[in-house]
Amino acid sequence: MSHDPGRATFLELFFDLVYVFALTRISARAFEELTHEGARDHAWAAVTSNGKTLLLVLALWAVWQGTAWTTSRYDPHRLPLQAVVIIALVCSMVMGVAILRAFSMTGLMFAVAYVVAQVSRPLILAMALRTHPHRRLKVRMAVVFATSGVFWIVGALLPTNWQVTLWAIALGMEYLAARCGWPVPGLGRSTVSKWEIAGEHLADRYQQFFLVALGETILVAGFTYSKGPGPYEPSHAWAFGLALATSIMLWRIYIQRAGQILGEAVLKARHPASIGRSAADTHLVMVVGLAATAIGYELIIEQPLEDIPGPWLALVLGGPALFLLGRARFEYEVFGRVSPSRWIAVLALAAVAVPLLFLPGLFATATGALVLFAVALADARRARGRPPEPAAPPF
Repeated sequence: MSHDPGRATFLELFFDLVYVFALTRISARAFEELTHEGARDHAWAAVTSNGKTLLLVLALWAVWQGTAWTTSRYDPHRLPLQAVVIIALVCSMVMGVAILRAFSMTGLMFAVAYVVAQVSRPLILAMALRTHPHRRLKVRMAVVFATSGVFWIVGALLPTNWQVTLWAIALGMEYLAARCGWPVPGLGRSTVSKWEIAGEHLADRYQQFFLVALGETILVAGFTYSKGPGPYEPSHAWAFGLALATSIMLWRIYIQRAGQILGEAVLKARHPASIGRSAADTHLVMVVGLAATAIGYELIIEQPLEDIPGPWLALVLGGPALFLLGRARFEYEVFGRVSPSRWIAVLALAAVAVPLLFLPGLFATATGALVLFAVALADARRARGRPPEPAAPPF
């Protein structure tokens, strides 16, 4: 079944569409939690609600990433691989539907869908691979996901605090197992750096998911602005315009050279699987930053002239800052260096946070857009008049 899959298949792109919906549910859930009186005025309530939302994001990412790695290691045109993608698609849709009440009424729905997606993938591959050397790895993965699945299912049946604890333990188990080569007593473990992947295909999949997350920021801004009572007030129009400008800057910063040649960097790397795994973590950080930014759009477009509470400001400025931190790591993965503009911009966002607490939220959105514009401008100036920089991955 090993094969270079080339570009993403139509089914994989169809699978990605589910995540447009799922990410809008993430934003809706976070908005609902943050506009609740307790979370608006009390930092700890906001931290706990955001922590729960982050757990759901990590679960969605785990299903998407596992599916993307599978189609980058094996031929996605084969029937078993298509079955894996379709099951992941259905389960991701169910998870998306369950997101809003995942820590109350629909917790079991979310957990069962997640466990089915994660356990079915290695089981199907183990049966399809038969005597292939990779089969042993899939058996170990199935054992790990079945074990963590107990925590997911039991957690969904318990009160919220226990649910959060057990789900966090389950995600931690899966993350550590993946980083350690899926070790299982009696079955051994793998060396991740020796895994074979189709680097260009995997790079394309990360870029496509980034665009899905970026598209979600546009959807959130558009839905929020359009549902307001007309005629639209100038302050709402300004907030909407700044949201669009911010999304454009996020796209420009991501795509500036490094975002275009990730596939080339994977091909040049000494250990392609290592840079693939590192890029997975990097894109997760950037996607979480985009999700936070989208939530900030919704909060400010609805109430642009009210003083911004601390938890809201943390999303409005923290989203772009988190994106820039992920983008700095991304640049290191591709070129082995980091542009100073990334760190300067993050420090600038941190420096202006306290003064912005005493101003309307619209100013915070404008500040984030200006800082991102300065980074994009610095990138353009550095690249002007120079030949395209080749990939030089440090892995």
